[in-house]
Amino acid sequence: MSVVPYPAPEVRRYRAAGLWGTATIATEFHRIASAHPRRDAVAALDGRLTFTELDARTDLVAAGLARRGMRPGDPILFQVTNRLGAVVAWYGALKAGLVPVATLAAHRAHEIGEISRRVGAVAHLVEAGTRGFDLVGFALQQRENHPTLREFFVLGEDPRGPSIEAIGADLDPAGARALVERIQSGLDPDGVAVYQLSGGTTGVPKVIPRLHAEYWFNAVAYARSWGWTEQNRVAHLIPIIHNAGIVCGLHGPHSVGGCLVLGSPDLDESLPLMAREAATHVLFGHGHYRAADHPDFGAATKAVTQIVLSGAKVPPALFDAIEARGIWSGQLFGMGEGLFLTTRPGAPRRARLETVGTPLSEWDEVRILEPGTENEVIPGTVGELCARGPYTLRGYFGAPEHNARAFTSDGFYRTGDLAALREIENTRYVSIEGRLKDLINRGGEKINAEEVELLLLRHPRITGAAVVPMPDERLGERACAYLVVDGPALTLPEIQAHFAALGVAKFKWPERVEHVPEIPRTLVGKADKKRLAADIARKVSAP
Repeated sequence: MSVVPYPAPEVRRYRAAGLWGTATIATEFHRIASAHPRRDAVAALDGRLTFTELDARTDLVAAGLARRGMRPGDPILFQVTNRLGAVVAWYGALKAGLVPVATLAAHRAHEIGEISRRVGAVAHLVEAGTRGFDLVGFALQQRENHPTLREFFVLGEDPRGPSIEAIGADLDPAGARALVERIQSGLDPDGVAVYQLSGGTTGVPKVIPRLHAEYWFNAVAYARSWGWTEQNRVAHLIPIIHNAGIVCGLHGPHSVGGCLVLGSPDLDESLPLMAREAATHVLFGHGHYRAADHPDFGAATKAVTQIVLSGAKVPPALFDAIEARGIWSGQLFGMGEGLFLTTRPGAPRRARLETVGTPLSEWDEVRILEPGTENEVIPGTVGELCARGPYTLRGYFGAPEHNARAFTSDGFYRTGDLAALREIENTRYVSIEGRLKDLINRGGEKINAEEVELLLLRHPRITGAAVVPMPDERLGERACAYLVVDGPALTLPEIQAHFAALGVAKFKWPERVEHVPEIPRTLVGKADKKRLAADIARKVSAP
């Protein structure tokens, strides 16, 4: 079975408790739009739409997709950035019953080729005019000799393909709404709505099936954790098609009738947008940890009451800088696989500074286990963070062998993160203490070290490789490759050319190369990555 279902007794419990609804995400959105017709749904750098406008426009897109032969259940790859049209395409695809596959605009043939075949993607949505890479030409290449890809659409204008925003524009709005209702009535609320992608520990990222009822509940619970209402205007600057973007930036505020203020990672663009739109809440990833030093920060946060920080250990000085301005700050730890932890309003300052909080839902179950076992550690002791609950997956798509390792015998997901339960003012909070997974967190993008090592070893002159995190003040971590080579040392440009030739997403490319006569080993014969990580940390911190 490609999709591992939630156990039937659990589904009944979640539904009886009012956690899971009986409607699809598209139907839930239409209900919200009908209740808040004139309120802003999205205010982006390139335009704005009210709920009525977004609802009507996405009905037409859905009907247009259906007219082109797209059928409910067809997977559609999303490779777009933070544009107003990305939101239109998202809800339009869901209304047509399609299953968005949340890839990155930065992904290339190495990733897209494997993921598209794994899920049987039928369509590919790409953005026109992206700087530095022709995604439209890339989509045309990907269709060649592909077993299932038959359609592609363009966000923006490009003569080589149909514009997703113009699809269905000539149709009757009432007829489009009726068609969407017919499509949605035939969908299972416990069926797959979206495919998200994991950070991955081996090979190309694993596919995470997110179901209509649980995924919408994830967003509702997130909005509830911050106390949002229709008055909230939530700024989101990191990729909107990420899991964090969908849950925290799009579905979250929309679940209560709030507005998404859709910026970009560029603070020079996004802080003025936040000021103009009177944003009340913003999520900053590690790449924005210096935002408080930006000259536009004061104006941008004039209406802000909550700043949430996510992506890496938060420096105390950052909390101090934010709260010196009278703005509340907290932390978020989340994953595409499900579990979200937040230090919500009311949490003591110490908990907000030193931990990532508590789960969104009282139905979330968190255990800290001895790595590789199913034995719980003593509270306060570091172990592997494991979770089970109403929005945490029960299995990756089409990966039975991996699932056997990634879940406990009673269905707890092994996150690969090291954590501890810490009691602060009579409440147990989760602190993240490191990771078991061999991942590099580059500004929120998870890079699988083993995948990069295997790609390095495809170079004819590389005979040994170990990839470790290199500290970086702006992004948190970058990838450093320790190499054993046959012949003269390889330069970084030569390594980058190798990765470009393999069609690998640029954010995965090593950003520093160190040559060694052999890869150091531990007593059990594994690469001694702790030693290498310590070595590169000393080198980059040396004056």
